[in-house]
Amino acid sequence: MSEQVQQHGQHDAGPGPTPPLTVVVADDHPLWRDAVARDLAEAGMTVLATADDGPSAVNRTKATRPDVLVLDLNLPGLRGHEVCAALGSLATRVLVLSASGEQQDVLEAVKAGATGYLVKSASREAIVAAVEVTARGEAVFTPGLAGLVLGEFRKMSTQPQTDPSRPIPELTERETEVLKLVATGMSYKEIAAELFISHRTVQNHVQNTLGKLQLHNRIALVRFAIAKGLDTPTA
Repeated sequence: MSEQVQQHGQHDAGPGPTPPLTVVVADDHPLWRDAVARDLAEAGMTVLATADDGPSAVNRTKATRPDVLVLDLNLPGLRGHEVCAALGSLATRVLVLSASGEQQDVLEAVKAGATGYLVKSASREAIVAAVEVTARGEAVFTPGLAGLVLGEFRKMSTQPQTDPSRPIPELTERETEVLKLVATGMSYKEIAAELFISHRTVQNHVQNTLGKLQLHNRIALVRFAIAKGLDTPTA
């Protein structure tokens, strides 16, 4: 059987080297699923489980709580965006690997909570790198799709907000500065260079801001910032 679940702790290592990233791979094509799982394992990651349909993807992700779920969109039982929605507030980040680069598919997945979206024509190296970036909470997209997502969020920001009276928690000056740059679509590395601070410091500011705003990932943060007009440069 190609499907499997490894029942062991996600990060039970004591002090020492950083534990390997943990992943679950969900795809209904056995050869592709096994190839992706093998490539990620060879890159030093721990594949906790594989799944060949939507319900299994949800159940095995909840059971193993990996760093990243690598998810196909067209799964039997539940489609990819339905799997994302079913995971709710689970800390696992989702990287969609799909044969489709269609606008509607991309937007449905991101709105449901996916952190990144890559088409299956991406190289092995690109997929491995995308999983690593996704695990850090950074958005990653096949070239051309990032602009599409940002454009949709800007379009949505012109529509009435579902909760316009929601208070904005107090952010530090630096957190606000980082948030504005996040809203423009800049990567953590680019923000670090712009502000002359380290990549890790940018990550810390973003994590603090996510906590204050009660958001779960960078995609949600970008959407929030654009809705508040923070992507518009100040004079």
